[in-house]
Amino acid sequence: MGMSSRTVPKVAVLMGGPSSEREVSLSTGRECAAALRDEGFEVHELDAGRDLAERLAALSPDVVFNALHGRWGEDGCVQGLLEWLRIPYTHSGVLASALAMDKERTKQVYREAGLPVVESRLACKAEVMARHVMAPPYVVKPYNEGSSVGVYLVHDMANGPPKLADSMPEIVMVEAFAPGRELTTTVMGASRGEPARALGVTDILTDGWYDYDAKYKPGGSRHVIPADIPAEIADACQDYAIRAHAALGCRGLSRTDFRWDEARGLDGLILLETNTQPGMTPTSLSPEQAAHAGMSFGALCRWMVEDSSCDR
Repeated sequence: MGMSSRTVPKVAVLMGGPSSEREVSLSTGRECAAALRDEGFEVHELDAGRDLAERLAALSPDVVFNALHGRWGEDGCVQGLLEWLRIPYTHSGVLASALAMDKERTKQVYREAGLPVVESRLACKAEVMARHVMAPPYVVKPYNEGSSVGVYLVHDMANGPPKLADSMPEIVMVEAFAPGRELTTTVMGASRGEPARALGVTDILTDGWYDYDAKYKPGGSRHVIPADIPAEIADACQDYAIRAHAALGCRGLSRTDFRWDEARGLDGLILLETNTQPGMTPTSLSPEQAAHAGMSFGALCRWMVEDSSCDR
């Protein structure tokens, strides 16, 4: 990490921003900023607006802790700005961030890496509302948003195609619904000569769809770690997550989500997506997995700062 020689490293925590996930980002940013202060860093919280480049230039931090979520913050945009300013930053770089945010291109990378995925395609919003573009059950979601914002499940008994909200983009992703349990695995990327490692497998239990509220509201979901699953499935999740991290070119922390149809054994395990900037809130999965692996929240945040870099 290219930090300056000042005694106490200065860390700028980017948070908020203009995306649909602003509130989650503010929560992530506050939690990480507090943890980094406890770890001895000089921390400055920045709500990312149009004057971000000017404010960063004036602050001149040693490292940017990127706590942004959604478009602009995790799709390669702010990463490009930080590369331009030559400020080391946490999480993945420009290309990996852009790839992982584009769900259809992520699936293409998975396929080329030999990782299992379900059938999917991009379609016009109007076409999706006019007819079934694939046989139900299927899922409709934005192809470049996170946190299950705007996700529609079309059941096999549905009378017709879904009516999508006006806020949905003109191009959406339609994918075959994968039945089964929600599993997820966090990966800490290769760092200082150490290989990438998976932190375990969590089974996510909800009463219904694992949507925005289930992810971020207390009591919205229950996390079981380690997941009560066969060793073969746990090993596969961790292997697949590390391979997905590498195939997308991720660095720092990533989290890959799975569906597992236990009736089909290993054949029933498929990858859904990889999140290059997992949530770091009190109900978030990655800090829970790190704690289970023996790493405190503060130690995880410190590792992320010490692992920060620029791509070029």
